[in-house]
Amino acid sequence: MKKILVIDDEEDLTFFVKANLELSGDYEVFVATSGKEGIRAAIRSNPDIILLDIMMPRMDGFEVIRKLKKNRKTSGIPVIMLTAKGDEDSRMKSASLHSEGFIVKPVQVDFLRSSIEEILKERK
Repeated sequence: MKKILVIDDEEDLTFFVKANLELSGDYEVFVATSGKEGIRAAIRSNPDIILLDIMMPRMDGFEVIRKLKKNRKTSGIPVIMLTAKGDEDSRMKSASLHSEGFIVKPVQVDFLRSSIEEILKERK
């Protein structure tokens, strides 16, 4: 079973993503509702992939991915930015910070699942 960490402050979204991804039986989904909590969870649980929101209070997703990619324990974990910010600047900044994907909310579960599977397959 693959481990997915969702870092997002929107409880409705995290519930939706967790419920739909765990439904298949292929994933175990962990949730963190802040950037700081997400970094700690990534270090502790060593997920196979991280879904990360950009707009969060105190520490945004760009700062979170910067810290994850600098930490030797988390630098190799692929990150998909999952955000309502679909503008070109956000896409470019995400790419410059080495995110492996960029998905704009609202998200289609099938598209999210196929994106996760594609990235994990590339990592093998």
